[in-house]
Amino acid sequence: MNSTLLSLMAADASGANSTASMMTTIITFALIILIFYFLIIRPQKKKDKETKAMLEAMKKGDKVVTIGGIHGTVVSVKDQTVVIKVDDSARIEFSKNAISAVVNKSVEKPAPKKDKEKGEAVLENGGEAGSIQAHAESAPESKEESKDNGEN
Repeated sequence: MNSTLLSLMAADASGANSTASMMTTIITFALIILIFYFLIIRPQKKKDKETKAMLEAMKKGDKVVTIGGIHGTVVSVKDQTVVIKVDDSARIEFSKNAISAVVNKSVEKPAPKKDKEKGEAVLENGGEAGSIQAHAESAPESKEESKDNGEN
């Protein structure tokens, strides 16, 4: 009778131990999956989203680089392909997926606004073009002149 009681107690202890071991294994796998998600899956999805947005925003005049390293300027954009001007007379048609980066977007520079009262050009960031030129003119023109002024 004593031996049956001991065997029952041993079975209960091993059952509790296996449950704890199972929970530890499940928690470990959950942590590994979570780490993979934040270190691999999520950044890759973000990169794919940015690449898709870049390809959709590509337009005529943008300077691009292909996966093969060919640099050129976009001549026309079609549904699935892009025609790139590589040289004066050379044009190559690529799949949109072959574009790895848009190096220099063609941006039209807005003309500086003119202040009606002063008649000076006003920059977009709020500064005045005249004040920048006045500051540049007051500085010495070259290093040699500043050395000459210091020696005399």
